[in-house]
Amino acid sequence: MSGRAAATRGSAGANTRDAVVTGMGFCLPGEGRPVFTAEEVWDITSHGRSCLMRDGVYHGPVHLSDAMFEERLPEFPGVFARHFTTAHRFGLVSLAEACRDAELNPYAGDLTTAAILAGRGGVDAQVGSYQAVLGADPETISPLEAMELFIGTELAVSPSDVALVQGAVTRSTGPCYTVSCGCASSAVQLGNARRMIADGVVDIAVVTGVDVFNVGLVRNAQRLLRVAQQANSSIRSTGKPALLPSFDRLMRPYDRRADCVNYGEGSVTLILESRGHAHRRGAHAYGRILAQATTRDGLANPLASDESGMGLVAAVRACLGDRWSIEQVPYIHGGSDGDAVVTAFEVNAVRHLYGSAAAELLMTSQEGCFGHNGAPAGCLGVALTLLMMERGEVCPTTNCEQPADGLVFDPVPGVRTRSLDFRHALNFTYQIGGVKSAVLLGSLDAAQRRR
Repeated sequence: MSGRAAATRGSAGANTRDAVVTGMGFCLPGEGRPVFTAEEVWDITSHGRSCLMRDGVYHGPVHLSDAMFEERLPEFPGVFARHFTTAHRFGLVSLAEACRDAELNPYAGDLTTAAILAGRGGVDAQVGSYQAVLGADPETISPLEAMELFIGTELAVSPSDVALVQGAVTRSTGPCYTVSCGCASSAVQLGNARRMIADGVVDIAVVTGVDVFNVGLVRNAQRLLRVAQQANSSIRSTGKPALLPSFDRLMRPYDRRADCVNYGEGSVTLILESRGHAHRRGAHAYGRILAQATTRDGLANPLASDESGMGLVAAVRACLGDRWSIEQVPYIHGGSDGDAVVTAFEVNAVRHLYGSAAAELLMTSQEGCFGHNGAPAGCLGVALTLLMMERGEVCPTTNCEQPADGLVFDPVPGVRTRSLDFRHALNFTYQIGGVKSAVLLGSLDAAQRRR
């Protein structure tokens, strides 16, 4: 062992620069009120309950009230808070909850040197700000109105919106930037955070995935979809899907009736620390983020995915490297959103990776709990998987009652958890256009979780 490697290992052989997750915070759709804590998330996902509601289409709204926001961020300056979009508010609430979970106080300087990393996919939260500026008349607007509009514009017109205000709350002097690659956004940021910690750039990183959707847009898209599906197959352009996903039915990942996607909004924040930093302050650690890799299918069609699953296979192999083997991974948190194409490439990838052993693999998705929420998916999937590993239970695939024909893995249908003692797991997320992300996770024994 080299001197440098020896210097970073503790008495138990653990690397002090391992990236461990010490805090989880949420702002997600719930049953009558938003979901904020790990315990609340676990209560829903472990029982396979769905928080989706039908309002013309099935969707997952958060319904965060002003009182809920102010309770969690009472010290934030009002001059800026007046201009926060829904995305700002979701991201700040999940940050506050993650800090509380990790026993960190951003107002006391606990995150001054932290990296603040955000993942953003959608632009719904920015539309109103753009329209307000475009519609403003410089000849008639008052100076005060102009200043208010300028502040709102500066806070909200770019994908860096959430990172901008989180950086202000934490007073961070560390790296602060946003990655925007759809549903893979926060997963990619988890990989960036892990590398920063491993390289000694930072000892602590805050990673948040946030997305907001406009339900009016979704409803209108559903109406447009019905028109589009009236087209005769003979006039469809080459490469366009024969049947686009619908939003007016309940999403059912891995179920034989799966034929639609339901969107949800919200935010998830994870706090990552070097093992040494977490050890020194006696923090509870849920588990480790061992590796993350991103690939793309390499197709010319910007909306397509390769159903062979080989892009996903490449991401998994990049994660495993020479240190781990697929035989060490008995559970995968899948990224299925109810789209048959997603299930197809997942099945093919698992078949290629596991061969005949795939029949023993447990692979589940909880997207049916809160909806397909875009950028938060990576952080949410990792959080759920670490909670499962800590408890030794695998959550069922929400809304999966009749497993689809052709599945090579066990999707754990129903509403009960399945016992499983596992030390390694994979988490998958995808972006439209064939982007695949895989995150490799490792558990910690009881002695390593809190010292």
